[in-house]
Amino acid sequence: MHEPNITQTRRPNRLLQEKSPYLLQHAYNPVDWFPWGDEAFEKARQEDKPIFLSIGYSTCYWCHVMEREVFENETIAALMNRLVVPIKVDREERPDIDRIYMSALQAMSGSGGWPMSMFLTPDLKPFFGATYIPPTERHGRAGFPQILEKICEVWSSDRQKVLDAAETANDYLVRLTKAEGGGVDPDEGALQSAFESFQKNFDHHNAGFGGAPKFPRPVALNFLLRYHARSKNPRALDMPLETLCRMAHGGMYDHIGGGFHRYSTDDRWHVPHFEKMLYDQAQLAVSYVEAFQITRETFFRTIAIDILDYVLRDLTHPDGGFFSAEDAESALDQSDPAEKAEGAFYVWTQSEIETILTQEEARIWCRSYGVEANGNVSDDPHSVFPGKNVLHVIHTPAETAIQFSLTEERTKELLWSSRQKLRAARNGRPHCHLDDKILTSWNGMMITALAKAYQVLGDIRYLHAAEKSAAFVLSHVSSTSTGGLYHRYRDGEARIEGQLDDYAFFVQALIDLYEASFSIGWLKEALRLAEDQNRIFYDRDNGGFFDTSGNDPSILVRTKEWYDGAEPSGNAIAILNLLRLTQFTNNQEWEAMARKSLSFFGERLSNAGQAMPQMLVALDFGLSKPKQIIIAGNAGDPDTETMLHAIQSHFVPNKVLMLADAGDGQAELSRLLPIIGSLKKLEGRTTAYICENYTCQLPTSDPAEIVKILAP
Repeated sequence: MHEPNITQTRRPNRLLQEKSPYLLQHAYNPVDWFPWGDEAFEKARQEDKPIFLSIGYSTCYWCHVMEREVFENETIAALMNRLVVPIKVDREERPDIDRIYMSALQAMSGSGGWPMSMFLTPDLKPFFGATYIPPTERHGRAGFPQILEKICEVWSSDRQKVLDAAETANDYLVRLTKAEGGGVDPDEGALQSAFESFQKNFDHHNAGFGGAPKFPRPVALNFLLRYHARSKNPRALDMPLETLCRMAHGGMYDHIGGGFHRYSTDDRWHVPHFEKMLYDQAQLAVSYVEAFQITRETFFRTIAIDILDYVLRDLTHPDGGFFSAEDAESALDQSDPAEKAEGAFYVWTQSEIETILTQEEARIWCRSYGVEANGNVSDDPHSVFPGKNVLHVIHTPAETAIQFSLTEERTKELLWSSRQKLRAARNGRPHCHLDDKILTSWNGMMITALAKAYQVLGDIRYLHAAEKSAAFVLSHVSSTSTGGLYHRYRDGEARIEGQLDDYAFFVQALIDLYEASFSIGWLKEALRLAEDQNRIFYDRDNGGFFDTSGNDPSILVRTKEWYDGAEPSGNAIAILNLLRLTQFTNNQEWEAMARKSLSFFGERLSNAGQAMPQMLVALDFGLSKPKQIIIAGNAGDPDTETMLHAIQSHFVPNKVLMLADAGDGQAELSRLLPIIGSLKKLEGRTTAYICENYTCQLPTSDPAEIVKILAP
């Protein structure tokens, strides 16, 4: 955990009673922090003070900076304690709170980010906001004390001005919940329009979309791969494949330990922001698995395995859940844990590498990964490490082999041995802080990644890890009385009512886990939780899903998030889940709910599809004729495995996969789809039935015939 800058002899504040790693990082600040709750709200009302709301997360670099510069400053803290009621919120623990005030901040300032610094009335309406605020005036920007004093002066002398600003912001938040245009049924034109927008925004020199800072945006890759499957447009495939290659070659990828950093600070994927998030690993693992499935190029397979190995090694709870993130910064030296810098764990000098490796290994490694004696980021404006190197691939093993008159096989051996030595050496450095809370939504994404990886790559470790995590969520992060989901688990405590993202991502995971394992229990849990999701979040009047249950009166409005940020929108996943589950159950009510929801977001899909590519994935599924592939056979039998391998050798995104095993699984499925009860093996061999709209083609036991049917 990130250590405060002072010894913990200072009296703790209320945050010491919390479980959030982020709140605990601030438990010894001299600021008299409150967690979000009635105690703080009542104090603001009783003392007639504005609320200062600070939102961040435990691996947020600039959150740490603002803590050190502002919240650890005794003078500034005393001013805060006198003038406002300070509240600290972990955005990952309370995405519902973060979503409301981030929307307000973006409307006020045109941008957003963390740390988020918001001033609220005692009835929780925002009236002024910013992100990082320095302790003193810098570059024409006012310092935190000046802003604080000015706001409190206006609060005292011109209250109506503050109330008017708060009411304007609140009206904006209410408008966000309304449909635009009264509902429009989107069609293939929305898919085409979004593709053209991505093509226009594609960086033809560096790959990816837009300029610096450059984010991986796997939801865009999801859409483009599916648009290629639909349209056969080669550019829809070229853009994601080139992006995946460039990202994996760049410094945003951890070439020593595997996994991806959060984003690139430049436009060429070289210098990353070094934090590592579980949701990025999950989504990108799926992208690389699908790229391998389409191309059969081992490069994509290797990167997918590397990502998953990193998660299983460094982000996995012993009982099966997955931790949230690793920080960007770490101590420069074991002897002084308080002296920290971003990227300290990850960067190298050439002399360090030459000390650890043999002379031959060092020459090969430095040439392959762009290591220079004076550092390879010294001229970069984002560099905080003069003379040090961010590893990035500048020569492939084949290119390096030619340069040093070696065989490619020998070059790969040297690179492999070097990597092991450098990882061992790096593990001796002070490690980055691990945010060890377990979030249901993010675990759902990781289960999906592991289930898909098992289907395509065949490594049983992935299936076992996915099943263990799903069992962990069901046993530790759900209510023993109702079976409903909680949002967060940490240190033995499950807390915070599950939100749409938790239900949607976890239901998706359970569907994927059924298709990977054919254990009917996972599908039954998916159906049960989908029922809960619909009951709690679905807007039966207008369509679409609310992000929250509406049970918490401190949440100003019930939003319906439609755009994809770092994670897909809960609405996009919930809609896709209903469309997929309809293929398992023929539940026409669920299909109608999904289509009504697509209509609710239809105008945005047609006019701003680039902002919501995961919803376009759901639309693509809804516009297609999904294949129902039913395998009559026994799980684990060689014939069944051969048949499944033939199916998974092709990228067929709009399908569902079922097993008719002549046992309990088939009996359960036949209650959902009666047709399944009559499907059986032919002549004692595993048999595939490929159906559309519950009408099946002639069955086959020949994997080669399956390949012909599924081949694009």
